[in-house]
Amino acid sequence: MKRIFHYTASSHDEGLKIYEFLKRQGYSKAVLTHIRKTPDGILLNDCAAFSSVRLKKDDLLTISLIDEKPSEQIVPVPVPIHIVYEDEDLMVLDKEANQPIHPSINNYDNTLANGLAWYFSQKGEPFVYRCINRLDRDTTGLLIVAKNMLSAAILSEMGKRREIHREYLAIVQGETPPEGTIDAPIARMDDSVIARCVDFTHGDHAVTHFQRICFQRNLSLVSLKLETGRTHQIRVHMKYIGHPLIGDFLYHPDFSLIHRQALHSHRLSFSHPITKEWLSFTSPLPKDMQLF
Repeated sequence: MKRIFHYTASSHDEGLKIYEFLKRQGYSKAVLTHIRKTPDGILLNDCAAFSSVRLKKDDLLTISLIDEKPSEQIVPVPVPIHIVYEDEDLMVLDKEANQPIHPSINNYDNTLANGLAWYFSQKGEPFVYRCINRLDRDTTGLLIVAKNMLSAAILSEMGKRREIHREYLAIVQGETPPEGTIDAPIARMDDSVIARCVDFTHGDHAVTHFQRICFQRNLSLVSLKLETGRTHQIRVHMKYIGHPLIGDFLYHPDFSLIHRQALHSHRLSFSHPITKEWLSFTSPLPKDMQLF
């Protein structure tokens, strides 16, 4: 997969070294190293150039990013994927339930990554898997996949700065307060490699905001927004305040109403990593959650 970027130096860029200019565009150290090693990876006014060359006003800079080797250990398999949006730099997918996002010991060929590898193999394009916001196997909804190393680097930094805005919908036990904020650190449970818990001594900072949308049959539909992105954050925090997600095999293993944790990545909003256009996507509740 090849992606070419064109930049024109302005008066504000004059005197900058090429690598300094590119760092301002979001190029990480790894991306800069890659283009330095790529033949004609950096062209200045259509001529090969070192990244240490200084720019002049109106200089034309052309950068080539080339992925020639696909991700190892990801076998192309026609696993269903649901594409909400796609361009040269990223994809937004709507993940279904019971679908891991990447291969593991017990999930070698049934993952979202396998489906994407198949999708690109049918187009004759090498595929490197770069998932930006990960979802648990049974969590449904929207996630971002970067299509090149530059968009991945910029999106990852945006994620660290909380510039990718995510809203989840969950069905929880009992009647929650109308709204609230849960500020409680999360750590791994001592006797588990998977489960997490609130731990004010050893936990990492974690903040979740919630708002109740409706209450019926002793169940609340809540909207949740994250300030932090800890593993199982929503599931742990809602259990902590006495309102666990229904169908959660780890934290509330009651499957009388639904056979998975009732959690859905409903809305995703962010600035496009390359064009800076504001993007916003929504995904309706899946059928098993619509029943309530």
